[in-house]
Amino acid sequence: MARFDFGPVRVLDQAGNVETTLPGFARDREALARHYRAMVLTRQFDTKAVALQRTGRLGTFASSLGQEAVSVGVASAMRDQDVFLPSFREHGGQLWRGVTLKELFLFWGGDERGNDFSGHRMDFPACIPVATQFPQAAGVALAMQAQGTGGVAVPVGGDGATSKGDFYEAMNIAGAWALPVVFVISNNQWAISVPLAAQTRAVAISDKAMAAGIPGGRVDGNDVIAVRAMMERALERARSGGGATLIEAVTYRLGDHTTADDSKRYRNEAEVSAHWKAEPLVRLRAHLVQEHGWTKEEEETLQRSCREDVETAAEAYLATGLQPPRAIIDHLFESVPEDLAQRFGEAGYE
Repeated sequence: MARFDFGPVRVLDQAGNVETTLPGFARDREALARHYRAMVLTRQFDTKAVALQRTGRLGTFASSLGQEAVSVGVASAMRDQDVFLPSFREHGGQLWRGVTLKELFLFWGGDERGNDFSGHRMDFPACIPVATQFPQAAGVALAMQAQGTGGVAVPVGGDGATSKGDFYEAMNIAGAWALPVVFVISNNQWAISVPLAAQTRAVAISDKAMAAGIPGGRVDGNDVIAVRAMMERALERARSGGGATLIEAVTYRLGDHTTADDSKRYRNEAEVSAHWKAEPLVRLRAHLVQEHGWTKEEEETLQRSCREDVETAAEAYLATGLQPPRAIIDHLFESVPEDLAQRFGEAGYE
């Protein structure tokens, strides 16, 4: 019988105080500072991306405001041989895994060159269709299992993804075949305008692991330390042949679903305001100040550095020349079929 953990588990409370024993990495000031910088950089990127979209210089954008600790915590626990399969809100995890800021801007600007990663080349591009990354992850995990790579597939999706058949089918086969995969659900409480309570009668999304016979655990998704610690345990279990795990990271979407959405039409502003008190950056910064003497000067330097990095990347993105129309097929095929190449040539789109 699979074991199930209920919670959500957390290490830091909302004020940054330690509630339980710190894992090893979280006792190191530099390690914590790196996690904090990753979340700050992600938020700075979000802010700039929204500004670019609002001025017509970027496509529809999905912000990760308030959810930075999930993707950063997940990615920081992974190894080079693992494969990340993100949804459209895991910018922090992609940046941690080596995707550049410019590449992220290019992707959200509709340029496929943004998916030609500088980082881990086996990682998947952001998955826009809801939940399709989960069966893909099961396939990746099956290949890893057959090849004996020691890698683990890590798909991340939102709570809305757990209402799709793709999610259940992937969990079922991962459980039946003991595949090395860790399913992560970033439960931000809203699937666009549909609240979690309208999607399921389950007490917790992690309960759904029971049907697949795999362990499920809940973690405070605003606590980057807790997210990484739980991920490390699940990844080690997968590497050692123990099979799949489902992790529900409980967080909250502080912004709109995307820049094409207006969440004020379906959410109470008082509810959103209350969740700002639990957001992940303030929590970790408070811990750094209390336990590691994080100074105002360090904070200002970090914020300025991240802002400069984002601005430099945005300028590089905006200065990037457009691709010809035939790029739509060049990026789709390894070798462009003769008939398509000929038709594009005849139309003058070379």
